[in-house]
Amino acid sequence: MTPGSDTILRPDSDVRPDLSHGDGDHERFAHYVKKAKLPESAVNGTPLVALCGKVWVPTRDPKKYPVCPECKEIFESMSGGDGDE
Repeated sequence: MTPGSDTILRPDSDVRPDLSHGDGDHERFAHYVKKAKLPESAVNGTPLVALCGKVWVPTRDPKKYPVCPECKEIFESMSGGDGDE
C-alpha cells in the first residue's frame, strides 16, 4: 500500500427501497474509507464518505458484505495494485 492511502472496509446501509428484491440486502456493500475518520464515526456517529462518494454512518460488520465495485476500482487505480491489503 502506498503512503497516504490507508483505507479500511466499512459496511454500507443503503436504505433506498427496491420492491423487487425484498429488504434491500443486495444493495449493501463494504466500502473503502479513510482510516483516520473511523474513530470519530465510531464514537460520535459521524457519517463517513467512501471512495465512491457514498455517505453513511456504518453500523454493520463489513465482513458480511461484498466490497463496493466502484470503491474497489478507485482504490486499485490509486494504489496501482490489485486491492489486496
